[in-house]
Amino acid sequence: MRMTASSGIAILLLATSIYGLRQVGAGHSLSGDARVSARQPALDYDARLGSTYTVSDFALPVVPMAAGAQTRLTLAVGDGQTLAGVLASADVSTSDAQAAVDAARRVYDPRKLRSGQFVTVDFKPGDGSFQGVELQADSEHLVTVSRSGDGFTADQTHLPVRTELRAARGVIHNSLFESAAAAGIPYTVTAALIRAFSYDVDFQRDIQPGDRFKVMFNNYVSDGGVRSGDVQFAELILSGRSHAIYGVRREDGNVDYFTRDGKSIKKGLLKTPVDGARLTSGFGMRMHPILGYTRMHKGVDFGVPTGTPIYAAGDGVIEYAGWAGGYGRFVKIKHNPHMETAYGHMSRIASLSTVGQHVHQGQVIGYVGMTGDATGPHLHYEVLKDGSQVNPITVTMPVSTGLEGGELVAFLKTAEEREQRFAAIADGVQFASAAKTK
Repeated sequence: MRMTASSGIAILLLATSIYGLRQVGAGHSLSGDARVSARQPALDYDARLGSTYTVSDFALPVVPMAAGAQTRLTLAVGDGQTLAGVLASADVSTSDAQAAVDAARRVYDPRKLRSGQFVTVDFKPGDGSFQGVELQADSEHLVTVSRSGDGFTADQTHLPVRTELRAARGVIHNSLFESAAAAGIPYTVTAALIRAFSYDVDFQRDIQPGDRFKVMFNNYVSDGGVRSGDVQFAELILSGRSHAIYGVRREDGNVDYFTRDGKSIKKGLLKTPVDGARLTSGFGMRMHPILGYTRMHKGVDFGVPTGTPIYAAGDGVIEYAGWAGGYGRFVKIKHNPHMETAYGHMSRIASLSTVGQHVHQGQVIGYVGMTGDATGPHLHYEVLKDGSQVNPITVTMPVSTGLEGGELVAFLKTAEEREQRFAAIADGVQFASAAKTK
């Protein structure tokens, strides 16, 4: 079986089986659609950057997949990413990806694919061969591309849809994934929230037992089931401090998130470039468990199952992609003249991760593994400033963007209305829904 296909299932099982589904305090839950679904010459990276220990202290178990289980990998589209790019990041061959995109063009314009949209890639149980792709063209149309003989066919299905506004809240005991699942929040919504909050929230250290969350989002309900839509409002209350975000859909179809005063949440770098991660080793001096002496660890390790997607922490250009000695399969991205990020121990490097390739924040650049000097599957992540490693947890590279003028005035009014609607829905006063008849 292809590792790409199994990785999507491992992520879903991680969110449900490993973290568990213990009930926590919640508002209104829902029945959501939570489908998730030749080595290069060695680079003497250690010699250039000094001694760095990269072995994980901790390894999460890989959850076995049931025999004959459907293999579906759901990926979020990154800024500027094409449908062919999404398929390539799932390790679909160039010929199959192009054939699938050509088939899709018969019923859908792939140029309309927007950032944050989810694309589901299907693989055949057993041999893991690529079988097709599915995406929601809009709230009323589902595009399905399926393998047929030596080629692919495409179909666009009309979905009579009604839109429901849903709200949920709860207390975090062990993890946001666990508590959100117990509150009935679909996996895709939780994943979107983690990516959005990751600009400011360190999910390994900032989350404490007793912290709280609130979420309001759209559900698209049709005969085919329930599909989660845009996040309207979300809030994390961490150690008494509120972190609130509000989703705004732009004219180009992209969804941007802003703080209560209309400032963009986007920063230059993500703090956690992998979903569902657990920090297993921090930045600084530590005892080398194999060599038996103290050694500087110039990055951070995130323990996650093999095959988990790794995201580019920010926009930039790939400087290196290949084997790097003790770092195993390794990718390095240059974000600006002063800042770089590095990712080690990958099981696989994504097909589009080639030297000189421009990547967007949140784009899949590889998959977690334990290549090189590693005792368990994890991502070793480094941030370099002017060529020297700095602590990835504390470094910032802010981007100053926000709403102004009439857009800001309209946003502030919308934000207040959403807070009021959340309170009404969460308190059981009403469910806002808009029926669409066709």
